[in-house]
Order: sequence, then C-alpha cells, then structure tokens
Amino acid sequence: MASPRLETYCCPNRDAATQLVMSFQPEVFCGVCIGSASISLLLTILQLLPKKGQSPRKMPKASSSSTILLLISICDILGGLGMIFRSSVWLGFPGFIANISVVNGTDVWPSTFCVGSAMWIQLLYSAGFWWLFCYAVDSYLVVRRSAGLSTIVLYHMMTWGLAVLLCVEGIALLYYPSLSSCENGLEHAIPHYITTYAPLLLVLVANPILFRRTVSAVASLLKGRQGIYTENERRLGTEIQMRFFKIMLVFVICWSSNIINETLLFYLEMQPDINEMPLKNIRSAALITWIIMGVLNPMQGFLFTLAFYGWTGWRVDLKWRKREIPWESMSSSTAGENAYPSPVNYQSNLHDSKKISTTDSQQTDEAISMLSEGNTSSDERLTRSSPIYQGW
Repeated sequence: MASPRLETYCCPNRDAATQLVMSFQPEVFCGVCIGSASISLLLTILQLLPKKGQSPRKMPKASSSSTILLLISICDILGGLGMIFRSSVWLGFPGFIANISVVNGTDVWPSTFCVGSAMWIQLLYSAGFWWLFCYAVDSYLVVRRSAGLSTIVLYHMMTWGLAVLLCVEGIALLYYPSLSSCENGLEHAIPHYITTYAPLLLVLVANPILFRRTVSAVASLLKGRQGIYTENERRLGTEIQMRFFKIMLVFVICWSSNIINETLLFYLEMQPDINEMPLKNIRSAALITWIIMGVLNPMQGFLFTLAFYGWTGWRVDLKWRKREIPWESMSSSTAGENAYPSPVNYQSNLHDSKKISTTDSQQTDEAISMLSEGNTSSDERLTRSSPIYQGW
C-alpha cells in the first residue's frame, strides 16, 4: 500500500501512531499487500494484452488521452512491483528489517532499503495521480479541440516534474537534519504528509469538475453535429459520462481509506497517551483501515483498466498486428465512393460549405472517439451516425 507512514517508519524515533500500525501483525499485513498487488498486477497485464478474436483497439491518429490511460496503468504496475518487493523483503528477512529501529546503528543498508522502497512506491503512485489529473484536463481540451499529441510533452513535464519535486521535498523535510532525528516534532512530518496527499486531493476535487464540464461540452458537440439529438447521441453521451463516473468511483474506493486512516492516526498523535482505554475504538478503526489500505491500494491498477476498457477477456493474442486507424480507412472508402464527377450545376459555395461541415463533423467524431476509446459499441454507433460513414 502507499502511505507516508512507510517513510515515517524509517525513522528510529518514530511517533507512537506510526509504531502502532506498522507493528500490528506485520506478517499478515505484508502477506495481504503481496497477494493484492500480485493479483492486480497479473490482471492488469492481462487486460492490456491484445485478445484473440477481437479487432485491435481503435484509436484516433492524434490521441493523447489513450497514451495517458496507458501511462496510468504503467505507474500502477510499477508501484505494485515496488509493494511486492518491499513486502517480500520484509517477510523474508525480519532480522534485516529489525535493524531499522536501531538508533545510531552502523549498518546503513536497512535504512537505505526502507527509504528507497518507500520513495519508489510514493513516487509512482503520485505520478499516477498527476496523470489522472492530466487525463481530466486532456478530455476537456479534446472536446474543445485544443489538445493533441503535442500536449503530451507538457503533460510529461508537469507529471514527472511535480511528482519528483514533491516527493524529494517531502522526504528532505521529513529527514532533516538527519534520519535519526526526523520525528522529533510534527513540523518535520506535516510537510511530508501534505506533499504526499496534495495530488490525491487534487484529483478528488478537480477531476469531477473537469469531467462534468467535459460531459456538457460533449452534449453540445453531439447536438451541433447534425442539428438534432438522436437516441444514439444521447446514449453515447451517457456512456462517456458513465466512464468518467467509473473512474472516479474506483479512485474513491481505493484511496478513501487512506484519508480516513491518516485522520485517525493524526488524532491519536495529538493525545498524550494513545493506549488509553477511551481511545480503543479509534485505535481499532485505524488498524482496520490500515489493513483495508493494503488490499485496495494495489487493486487500483486492475480496477482502472475495467473502468477504462471494460473486461477484455482471457484469450490473449501475442501475434503482432498493424492497428488500423478507422478515420483513414473511412476517408479512403469515402473517396472511392465519391470518385464520380459532380454535376455541372453544383454550386461552388454549397460544395465548400458541405466540405467545411464534413471536416467539422469529422473533428467532432474524432474528439468523441478519443473519450469513448475502448468501447466497441460506442465506436460502432459513432461510425454509423457519422456523416463520413453516410457518404456526405
């Protein structure tokens, strides 16, 4: 699981709340993390592999949204690998891990492993949060026709730059002036927790607003494409809205336990003695949410692929096939059908207006296809209702 408590535990003089959760059934907790991360890792890879009997996933030519979805899955996969490695070492070498608690110890490798593995997990999941925010921004820009493959460079700079900056800054403030004195006061820990949870809270607050604006813009595009709002357009708009809803639902399910757990632990830290009897229920709730985090955090990768693409099946096709770009094929077929000369009395201004209308409709279809990428039924309805398909 991904929690700033992992970095805090690397301090030999850690606070009592961190000691409470990290020392609660560590073998069981690490086993839960390994099992959940392994299942999610295998199912995520299975979801992303091409399947037999299915056409390759159709993507528009200039789709940054599809690239972002793939990068989110990659961040989840690498973060899950970090969880598996860290928990495996924790289970396999308990004596090695025990040296972390030794103050002024001569062996630096246990602390190095503790800090390095915790930073790896935090960095990858923080990058996934930033990529998810970029996906919401890109979805809105796509329907506004202000995005493309050129913007992916800006997303890379923002995502990796902010993820590395916040991670390094939080770790530096936590371990200042040295690893052995990093928990002498909350002034060290609070900036670290803020830099860890800032991208998570950004997604929770900003993404629903951006998704809502995108859905409204999609409805306007569908209405203005042919001047009418048919059942197909209404159903396609609903499916895009449901896709955004599923993404946010998965995110809330996987990470709400982290916010609850952190709130409970901070409350315990404020108490003179966390072992008092009146605090028993709060301690129990903190330990329960701690185990829930170990289950749900690694499962984000697989659940996101279900929200992105739906269930893609079990039959894997490892043969390489060239992916057909649907807009090129439709354009070539349309050109073949309309190869006959136009009538002499076909006025040029009418021809130009229809050409502009066709180009505008094609751009609209491409924008909506980016948002519904991975949904076969949506792509088919979009193609059949498109003016290009109808031979305008």
